[in-house]
Amino acid sequence: MLAAIVNTFKNCFRIPELKSRILFTLLLLAVCRLTAYIHCPGLDGNELAAFFKRAAAQDPSGGVIGLYSMFTGGALENCAIGALGIMPYISATIILQLMTAVVPHLSKLAREEGGRTKIIQYGRYLTVLLCLGQGFVMALGWEHPNKIFGEGIGRLVAYSDAWIWWYRIQTTLVLTTGTMLLMWLGEQITDRGIGNGVSLVITIGILARLPAAFIALKDMFFPGDGVERIFNLGHGVALLLLLAGVIAGVIAVTQAQRKVPVQYAQRAVGRKVYSGGTSFMPLRVNYSGVMPIIFAQAILMFPQQIFSRLGNLFDLKFFREIAAALQEGALLYMLVYAAMILFFSYFWVATQFNELQIADDLKKNGGYIPGVRPGRATSDFLHGAMHRITLAGAVFLTVIAVIPILMNKGMKIPYAVGTFFGGTSILITVGVMLDTMRQVESHLLMRHYDGFLKKGRLRGKF
Repeated sequence: MLAAIVNTFKNCFRIPELKSRILFTLLLLAVCRLTAYIHCPGLDGNELAAFFKRAAAQDPSGGVIGLYSMFTGGALENCAIGALGIMPYISATIILQLMTAVVPHLSKLAREEGGRTKIIQYGRYLTVLLCLGQGFVMALGWEHPNKIFGEGIGRLVAYSDAWIWWYRIQTTLVLTTGTMLLMWLGEQITDRGIGNGVSLVITIGILARLPAAFIALKDMFFPGDGVERIFNLGHGVALLLLLAGVIAGVIAVTQAQRKVPVQYAQRAVGRKVYSGGTSFMPLRVNYSGVMPIIFAQAILMFPQQIFSRLGNLFDLKFFREIAAALQEGALLYMLVYAAMILFFSYFWVATQFNELQIADDLKKNGGYIPGVRPGRATSDFLHGAMHRITLAGAVFLTVIAVIPILMNKGMKIPYAVGTFFGGTSILITVGVMLDTMRQVESHLLMRHYDGFLKKGRLRGKF
């Protein structure tokens, strides 16, 4: 098997076009990583990076700052030009997707020819606005780091108070430019490289945490002199089996779909006669992808901090107890976290999957589901089918999301290691790798090379 994989990678570089696409992708991803290390002018990134290393020993998860820093690949910790990351563009895309379901003009554009290009253009404009707002807030955060990151950090801004507005405007523009550069590089990778460029930019930021995870993993089994070792060979084998099981489960659920058969009747349009046939409509089990976990994490970051501040402000034990119960790893936190993932899974399907429009399109094109009447009955059937399979996908997302928390809080495994056993990291990484492998596969098959396929199936595809 290993020899076949090595031979497949050799075949990738035997095709000139595929070779140039792969090298182009790697080159642009290297440029994306540079944006995480080039400091913004007038800021001491080394001071903030040192603070994050000290804070990691007290709160390994890092809270809201740690999660955002993960998606930026450590750029936030370095006060780098890419500190905003690609997230403003992702946020703008999500906002437009949600608005498409409720704004008639956007809904009409999504169905028209060339309308998607117009929506993408709107997304770019919205990205600039989000970058300007988030960039200004981040500049203020770096200006007063003790209020944002906590005590124990020195001054980051090198400018005097007389030039403070110059620093704010300059930093806002630099951060906005950094995000727009990442967005442009991602689009170039999509057009001229391999894979989805924006997804690869996020993935390369997540994988940048691998060296720290390997160091933490080594310290688990070889802690050094004078430190008692609490993990042995059995724990190592269990971790490998868990990792293999999680990856296999993510691949299975990501690829899983229910194929609804669709029959098309023979029809005549003008002088042309279109013959009927049988096809199928794929309904994905994990239709919402990683979005429910991201929404749930983003919302749950704030209640604990709010109740904690209210408890300190009014000196009330009740608020402090609620804040403690909403700490990551607490029972109440886990229950609310699971409930929110389930809710957002159905919310995403309700806003993005339009069974009425699908049933109407099937009826207009002479298609129908065998045994189901066209029109309202078809939409009810699709609604019920998506309702059932979404439950399976939501339960799977919940299990994947709580694995890093259980490993860190229950088994005392370093958070840097646990993040690669579940949560958003593994879902995004595996999903992007599968998509990239499919594109590489298509190039190999066009040139009659054997790739990652075996007897017509992608390895790991069900």
